[in-house]
Amino acid sequence: SSNNQEIAGRASNDEFELIEIKADKQPIGKYAEPKPYTTHTIELQKGDSIYIFSDGYVDQFGGEKGKKFKAKAFRELLLSIQQENMETQRELIDKAFEDWKGNLEQIDDVCVIGLRI
Repeated sequence: SSNNQEIAGRASNDEFELIEIKADKQPIGKYAEPKPYTTHTIELQKGDSIYIFSDGYVDQFGGEKGKKFKAKAFRELLLSIQQENMETQRELIDKAFEDWKGNLEQIDDVCVIGLRI
């Protein structure tokens, strides 16, 4: 995928926030005109969650109108499950994708990696 993104979730005062790290527009792997990747530094705290994902999840068509899931809906999903352990989060992320996709064909590879500090 050429549109990988990273998001960190942080709890503070019983509220969760997402810190989005904008990805470079260059795919990973061999590229005709390679450019350097941007290095980002973020101080992590115990309990923070990190998510790395391809664009396949947010670009999936589905729902009542057959539209894309979109990044905003994905961020809202991540915020809504922060209090859950990582295994439950995986199950909820999978379920949300399958519910959204419904009977439509999956259009792209989907990769979501999450970990908790």
